[in-house]
Amino acid sequence: MIRKIKFMLFVILGIAITSCEEDFLETRPTDAISAADALANEENMQLVLNGVHRGLYSQSQTIFPGGNTQRANNHYWVPLGDNLAGELIHSANANNLGWRTEMQWNSHTDQTSLTCELLWYHRYNIILHANLLINKATDGSLTESPGLFEILGQAYTYRAYAYLSLVQHYARGYLIGNPSSDPGVPLLFSSESPFTSEPRSTVQEIYDQIETDLNAAIAAFENGSGRPSGGPETKSQLNINTAYGLLARMALSKGDWQTAADAAVEARQGFPLMGEEDWLAGFNTNSLSEVIWGSNVIDAETTFFRSYFYLASNTFNGSQIRNNPKIADRRLVDAIPDTDYRKQVFLPDAPNSNSSAANGEGGWENNTNPLYTTEEEFNAAIDSIKSVYGLVSGHNTHPYMHFKLKQKNPGSIDPDDVIYMRSSEMYLIEAEAKAMMGDIAGAQEALRPLGEARDSAFDVTVFNTQQSMMDQIKFQRRVELWGEGFGYTDKIRWDEGIDHAADGGSGASEVLYQEAYQVERPSLNDDWIFKIPQAEIDANPKLTQADQN
Repeated sequence: MIRKIKFMLFVILGIAITSCEEDFLETRPTDAISAADALANEENMQLVLNGVHRGLYSQSQTIFPGGNTQRANNHYWVPLGDNLAGELIHSANANNLGWRTEMQWNSHTDQTSLTCELLWYHRYNIILHANLLINKATDGSLTESPGLFEILGQAYTYRAYAYLSLVQHYARGYLIGNPSSDPGVPLLFSSESPFTSEPRSTVQEIYDQIETDLNAAIAAFENGSGRPSGGPETKSQLNINTAYGLLARMALSKGDWQTAADAAVEARQGFPLMGEEDWLAGFNTNSLSEVIWGSNVIDAETTFFRSYFYLASNTFNGSQIRNNPKIADRRLVDAIPDTDYRKQVFLPDAPNSNSSAANGEGGWENNTNPLYTTEEEFNAAIDSIKSVYGLVSGHNTHPYMHFKLKQKNPGSIDPDDVIYMRSSEMYLIEAEAKAMMGDIAGAQEALRPLGEARDSAFDVTVFNTQQSMMDQIKFQRRVELWGEGFGYTDKIRWDEGIDHAADGGSGASEVLYQEAYQVERPSLNDDWIFKIPQAEIDANPKLTQADQN
C-alpha cells in the first residue's frame, strides 16, 4: 500500500481534472497538479469525487499504477460474489480473466493472485481519496455550504463502503468469529505523503469506524444540497439513501438487527419497487425506479471484454459467454412458483447446444429432453432463443440458462450500467432483521410488498415461524438478487457452505468445479477469507507474514 498509494493520488487527480475541467489545464499542466490545487474549492473537490466515481468501473490500470487490464473494478467485483458462491454457474470451460479460476476457488486463496491484490488496492484507493476530501472539508479552511456538505457526505460514505468491502473479504465474518480479537484490515486516515499504514485493526474496530463514518455521512447529507436531478447518470452520485443502505448492510452483517431494519426503511424512501416490465428488461440501467445507487458507464470509456455483462450476461458477444452460457441452480429455479414472473428469466428447457458442455450432454445426439423428439425441433428451439434474446450465431444455449441480465443492445459488446443497490434489497434486509429479532409479524409485513409485487399468488401469512420465515427470506434473496453479487456475503452471514451435489444437484459439473463443488461452511473453513496480497505484506512494514490469513 505504501509503495503504490502515494502514486495513486496523482493519477486520480489528473484523471478527474483532465476529464472534467478543460479550463483548469490552461494554467496547470497535467503533471503539475497538486493536492492543494485539486482541493482548493468545492468545484475541484467535486472533480476528485468524479474521479472516484469513474474509478468504480474503469479498467484498473487507467486509475492507478499496479492495475491490470484484466480487472475493471466493480465490473468484476460485483458478479464475483455470485461466481464464488456457486450461484452464477458455469456450464463449460471458457477463457479469459481468471473467471473459471475464481469459480474453482483457486484465486482468492492465492496471495499472489490479481484478485487478492487488485481488490485490496482498489478499495484502499477509494479510502485515500475519501481521506483527502474529508480532511480538507473538515480542517476549517473552506466555508461550510450545502455543496461542501454534499461532498463530505459522499466521501464518508465511500470510506465506509470501501472498509465494509475490505473487512467482509479479508477477515472472518462478524457473526461467525470473535470480532473483538479477529484481525481485520489496516485503518488509514492520512492524506499526506508517505501514506504509511497501520497494523491490522480488529474486525470490531473496523466495524466501529464504518458505523461512525456512515453516521457522519448521514449528518452531512442532511445539511447538503442533495443529489442533482436528471437521468441515470445522477445515481452515480452517492446520497443519503446510499448511506442508509450501507448502514443497513453493515448492521445486518454484524447482527445489529434493529439498526438494520430501521436503516433499510430509510434507504428505500423515494425508490419504489419496479413492475414486471422493468424487472424483466435486463437490469442494465440506473433509470429503473428502485435503483438507489449505480455506476453510469459512459460509452466513451467502455471496458468491452472486461465488463460485468461480459462475465455474467448471456446476451454479451464475447467468448466467455458464447462458449460458456451462465446458468442458475436448477434447485432454485424449480422452486420458483409459476405465478412468480421472475421465473421467466430462467430457461430450464433450453436445448444444450454446446458440444463442449461440462456435463457431456451437449448436442442433439446427447439430448434427453422429451420436449424435442426430432433434431429439427431441437434446432428450432435454439434458433427461437437466439431470435428472442438477440444472440449471435456463435452463442450456445444450455438448460437453466438465464436472461435476467440483458444488454440494452444484445449480441453486442456495448457497455451498460452497473447497479449496486436497489430498494428490493432493503425490503429483504428489514424482513431478515425482524425475523432474527423474533418479530414474525413485522417480518411478514416487511416482506409482503416485495413478495406480492413479484408473485400474484404470494401469501406471506404461511411463513408464521422464525424458521419458515428465514427460509423464505433466503429464497427470496436468492431469486430477487440473483446475479447481483450477494451470494458470497450472504453465505458467510448465514454460515452456509456450498453443495452442488445435494437435493438432486445444482446442474454444475463436479469435473469443472473441482474442489469448489462442495465447500464447508465459513465457520469451519478459512478459505472463505481472501488472502492479503503478498505484495502488501512485502511493502508494508506494519504487516508481516504472520498477518496472512
